[in-house]
Amino acid sequence: MFKELNPLLHSELRLAIMSLLVSMQEADFVYIRKQTGATAGNLSVQIDKLSKAGYIKVKKMFRGKMPCTLCKITKAGIDAFEEYVEALKSYINKLPEKSGPE
Repeated sequence: MFKELNPLLHSELRLAIMSLLVSMQEADFVYIRKQTGATAGNLSVQIDKLSKAGYIKVKKMFRGKMPCTLCKITKAGIDAFEEYVEALKSYINKLPEKSGPE
């Protein structure tokens, strides 16, 4: 049967954030916003949800006089992402095979 998809990761923006962090381990808010095209407000809300779930850690600091928010994926986040990908594969692998030309 089909595996259950993690509802927290089954959001386009949260999935994009996690995908970036899986490949980079950490990234700052500005980089994530530019890569995803999200508004600052929406991105903040989604980062907060991922942080509360324990999937990412958020560190607020300053670079010179500019505030900087750094997001880093956690082990729990990596595990959740890998489980999500495996669950998604259960849907893809259930697609019927195409027969020859019609």
